[in-house]
Amino acid sequence: QVQVAESGGGLTQPGGSLSLSCATSGFTSKFYNIGWFRQAPGKEREGVACTTMWAERTYVAESVKDRFSISKDAKNVVYLQLNSLKPEDTAVYYCALEASPLAGTCSVSRSVYNYWGQGTRVTVSS
Repeated sequence: QVQVAESGGGLTQPGGSLSLSCATSGFTSKFYNIGWFRQAPGKEREGVACTTMWAERTYVAESVKDRFSISKDAKNVVYLQLNSLKPEDTAVYYCALEASPLAGTCSVSRSVYNYWGQGTRVTVSS
């Protein structure tokens, strides 16, 4: 059974930073992608960043690329670093796994992701 789990959310002031983690288990192939998405109250879920797990290819959405970054470690935990946070970054952040991607890169299109975590809440408020 494939499991995806996010952690690291919380409350921070504007200008603050948070590091979100995404850990997966139960997926045996090395060919998969991890995507980060967020959903603010009353808004649609939007893609934030993604990474391939078998190659060094990443993508960060233009709207946040000067403040957010994505990385991974040797244990295949994927991190989303959130810097210079703004109140409009308040949302539930989700991690998702795309199994057996066809392209040689990753996408932040929700439709290609097969497994989703429960989300971790980020609140930016003074």
